[in-house]
Amino acid sequence: MNSQGAIGPLSDESGVVSRPDRLTVLAYIGDPASEQVLRDSLTEATAGGVDIRRGTVRTAIAAMAKMPTPEVLIVDIAGEEQPLQALGELSDVVEPGVRVLVIGDSQEMDFYRHITRGMGVMEYLFKPITKEAVARHFAPLITRKAIGQDAARGGRVVVVIGARGGVGATTIAGNLAWLLGVTAKRHTVFLESDIHMGSGALLLGGKTGPGLRMALETPDRIDTLFVERAAQPVLERLNVLASEEKLTEPMNYAPGAARRLIEALRVRYNFVIMDVPFLPMACNRELIEFAHHRVIVMDPSLASVRDTLRLLSLPNGPWQPQSPTVVLNRQGRPGGLSRKQIEEALKVKIDIAIPDMPKQLNESASFGEPAVTVKGPFRQAISDLSREIGFVANREETGAVPARHAVPFSGVFKMLGLQKG
Repeated sequence: MNSQGAIGPLSDESGVVSRPDRLTVLAYIGDPASEQVLRDSLTEATAGGVDIRRGTVRTAIAAMAKMPTPEVLIVDIAGEEQPLQALGELSDVVEPGVRVLVIGDSQEMDFYRHITRGMGVMEYLFKPITKEAVARHFAPLITRKAIGQDAARGGRVVVVIGARGGVGATTIAGNLAWLLGVTAKRHTVFLESDIHMGSGALLLGGKTGPGLRMALETPDRIDTLFVERAAQPVLERLNVLASEEKLTEPMNYAPGAARRLIEALRVRYNFVIMDVPFLPMACNRELIEFAHHRVIVMDPSLASVRDTLRLLSLPNGPWQPQSPTVVLNRQGRPGGLSRKQIEEALKVKIDIAIPDMPKQLNESASFGEPAVTVKGPFRQAISDLSREIGFVANREETGAVPARHAVPFSGVFKMLGLQKG
């Protein structure tokens, strides 16, 4: 403890040597939901895994007084009446050099600033936490593998991949783009990578054009002006980038064009939502590799389970610190596998489950109005998915996703490349 009552020099840049009597990562968490998110997010990121125990910051204080301090300590201060006092008491019993990460329930900017700048806490997330938030803000501090600056600048790129054809990936991607662009009023572009048979523009009532094909075949033409002209407006803050090419005219893809297009789109848009079928094509591989977040959509079929396993085995791209989000569409479909059966086969938890609603979704597709505009289970599922992929709502946004996504308060919009208004 230093003279100001801080939790010591929490950065390990001075060269703290790991000791055999020290745990690498120890967490005291007060609720099962947060515990599961931490376990799912950090087990793969940390070579030795993470030791998660049920308890609060008070439990941690009592334990640290009797045992060696771990290299990384995660504590839960939610529900604590005097959180600042508790963190001060924690600083008395931990060793110098420990990296302290905190989870709580306060959303106050002043509280965040005080504990991170004045008390030495390395990072703070407020509940409910998500895998995406933990992977982006806790994992790099634990592994010391910072995400590159290229990933931090500009808008956020999300790729939605169907485990196989017909599972509803385009519907989910299109409705996610609608929620972000129309409901939440973020500058959003929906990219439909299938230039011959894609139906994303049709779903959103947008127009197709030659711009996407030109970008993928002649990347030297890509710049901000090109992007603005190629993307077709749907509404004020929602655009579509899609083509409808003749089936007899295959695309002559230029290697590297997908990444260049993504980088140009990130300058213009807060969110880039891409519908990409997983086909053995260089274009699709690059679009998947250089997204920030992968979403895998499956249905409750055995074939879908098999192909989801194959997609989960793909290595993460350079901008992807977390594992993909798995969406089970059409849960409860007659004759389909149960959620428990699917999770046992995948060896991972389903992140988002969407019930089987053929009438609502068929009517939505027929009349050209996204299903997310109607309150109900589908809209709630898309809202939950938006938080998983990194959407942060303003507190004044009552019609959008609730403002409770777990990310640091300081510089939220700058971090995601977003601008208000």
